[in-house]
Amino acid sequence: MPFPTDEQCADTLRILIVGINPSPWTAAVNAPFARPGNRFWRSLATAGITPHTVDASRGLSNDDERMLAELGLGITNLVTKPTARADELTADELRAGGSHLVERVAVLQPRVVAILGITAFRTAFSMPHASLGPQSTETFAGWPPNTQLWAMPNPSGLNAHESIQTLAEKWTAVWDASSTP
Repeated sequence: MPFPTDEQCADTLRILIVGINPSPWTAAVNAPFARPGNRFWRSLATAGITPHTVDASRGLSNDDERMLAELGLGITNLVTKPTARADELTADELRAGGSHLVERVAVLQPRVVAILGITAFRTAFSMPHASLGPQSTETFAGWPPNTQLWAMPNPSGLNAHESIQTLAEKWTAVWDASSTP
């Protein structure tokens, strides 16, 4: 079954989660955050957003895809090119991904966009001093006024600054912020 288009998903997303780019593992199984060491799915479950920890290591099950849709969670990436590490991407690739994301958000109209990876966020949106948390979108031409933007930590195991618990706390804040249309 083909994935729905952005137009078909318009106004259905509570949160659009934006990774930096897929890992080779994720690309191979065609599932987001599929690498077993990635803490993304465990942090969502710990936050109580998902009812269980999704195992995407061999792809998403139909039940998990349905559950994500029912929760209003969409997942995409800034850049589609798979790499082993996000630092293998160029600043131009990240900026192009940021521009494309603004266009997609204008169509999708999610309540919240959560971009995972503060360094990639800063580069993609030319905001070198941005910090984690909610962001101002006043300077983003075409950004929907009712869509919040959050910069979140990268859930990769390479990010030693965060634990499952601290990631879950940040996800709880995003989930709470997305509760009101």
